[in-house]
Amino acid sequence: MTQISVIIATYNSGAFILSCLDSVFKQAMPETEIILIDNASKDNTVSLVRKKYPQIKIIENKINFGASRARNQGLTIAKGLWILTLDCDVILEAGFFKIALETMDTLSPRVGSIQPKILNVKKTGIYSVGIRASFLKRFHDIGRGQRDSGRFNRSGYIFGACCAAALYRSQMLREIKDGFGYFDERFFFLFEDADLSWRAQKKGWRCLYRPELRCLHHGNSSLTDKNIRQYLSFINRLRMIRKNQNPLMVFLMVPLYLIYDLPRFLILIAKFKLKFPEFK
Repeated sequence: MTQISVIIATYNSGAFILSCLDSVFKQAMPETEIILIDNASKDNTVSLVRKKYPQIKIIENKINFGASRARNQGLTIAKGLWILTLDCDVILEAGFFKIALETMDTLSPRVGSIQPKILNVKKTGIYSVGIRASFLKRFHDIGRGQRDSGRFNRSGYIFGACCAAALYRSQMLREIKDGFGYFDERFFFLFEDADLSWRAQKKGWRCLYRPELRCLHHGNSSLTDKNIRQYLSFINRLRMIRKNQNPLMVFLMVPLYLIYDLPRFLILIAKFKLKFPEFK
């Protein structure tokens, strides 16, 4: 039986993907499969992977469907009891799989996801130790930009996992899948992990942060334009609130949402006078 399925989405990732895969194959890997979904890369991503790791399952898309749909394609064929989603520019530290398997053996059956400690690639600070949600449903990476000083060295339950490097129980993913997929394909990328985490919480699933699981992350390896990222952050957050928040609570919170979101919307209109691509 496959214990872990590793799912990696790529897009012009030739500069990073082999370092990522090298770190995976250096692990003790009992009963593990690796699935790579390429979103129409125009560089040598696929050829590099095929040459060095021909055993990897590769799905090649002819257009860039975005990270959410790519991961869903991998999830559709994955056989693992647990799914490890990795960004193409993540490097696992030694012993990652060993600690992960030990953790899985001791979990409550309602823990559906595990969050590693994700450091920036130079190990000078935190990239993410999970997702937190504020009262206004603003979503942030816990610890982002802070020094790894020991403050985040205790395990505990958090709102959700950052999908740059996250372990998901397959049973949970099947239970929370909706008409838009495991990861909501309308999100393209950004906030898709927060949406998944919110849906999981509503179904009674929990997320555990485990700091002994460590990895390194470059961040924005696709070099997505800042304007596009801000646009998607704004749109996807509103879509997620409409989708997951209790309608009565949305109605009661409208004044507060307007205070926070209307200025951001006006800034987007005034500052980013560009044609954004169409995202379904």
